[in-house]
Amino acid sequence: MNNANNLNFKAEDQEDFAHEAMHVSFVSIVINIALSVGKLLAGIFGHSAAMVSDAVHSASDVFATFIVMAGIKLSDRSADLDHPYGHDKIEYIASLLLGVILAAIGFGIGYEGIKNIVTGEYLRVQLPTLMPLIAAVISIVSKEIMYRWTMVTAKKINSGALVADAWHHRSDALSSIGSFVGIAGARIGFPIMDSLASIIIAIMILVVAKSIFMDATNKLVDHSGNQEMIAAMCKHVSQQEGVLGIDDIRSRMFGSKFYVDIDIAANGALSLYEAHRIAQHVHDTVEANFPDVKHCMVHVSPYEEHAKDL
Repeated sequence: MNNANNLNFKAEDQEDFAHEAMHVSFVSIVINIALSVGKLLAGIFGHSAAMVSDAVHSASDVFATFIVMAGIKLSDRSADLDHPYGHDKIEYIASLLLGVILAAIGFGIGYEGIKNIVTGEYLRVQLPTLMPLIAAVISIVSKEIMYRWTMVTAKKINSGALVADAWHHRSDALSSIGSFVGIAGARIGFPIMDSLASIIIAIMILVVAKSIFMDATNKLVDHSGNQEMIAAMCKHVSQQEGVLGIDDIRSRMFGSKFYVDIDIAANGALSLYEAHRIAQHVHDTVEANFPDVKHCMVHVSPYEEHAKDL
């Protein structure tokens, strides 16, 4: 397959992936709006601070998904004169924003829970009704399904922002589990449990926020590819005709893909034409056999005994 066909297939795949990500994000928005309204009403009329906190968390998912959609849409733009390497890293800026939003929500919910306990506010509120308990169950089931669907899609299209959004769904499911425990505890005679549930929810949200933030940061600063992929790539390249050794191999993340630079060793007596043919073949076979590679750059050096065979 020639390079032009490769580029056409990659462009078509990228367009399909972006469409799939947008579909998942749109469904997420619809479900989150419905859950936010339902949990807020259940929390207010069912007298549960934990469920109100849970509703706020679900409402944040709507805003977070809009950020994901914007990040994926912008990162999908083609390279231009000012951005010759494309816009892929915008997706990780979206992930950073999601991490910050989650952290802010976690701190806010935790603060309210601690304040209710310290001031004794939890003693002056009515016990939760059955309504928020039912809302918690519905939320747990719905958000776990959304987490699994979004994560499967994120792995399929290798989208960091969509992974972050999937974890946002999981954190909401965990949040609802905390709400369920807190509401149930309050209903059986331990009113402090509702406020304690809010604090537990906040801690879980902060843990997820840290994970998302650190992952996005690593990828924005050109984190290298995983060692399993690099080892497999080295083995594959070393088996190609004309390659006598590998002097060095470097990789860096760019959006959801990798840039790879490979220094190979070849017979020093070869003509420039033959050396270029070997380098072109290595370039083509790496991009064809490793779909996570956005671009492979190959440099050829004359073979020497001290060349490293990685």
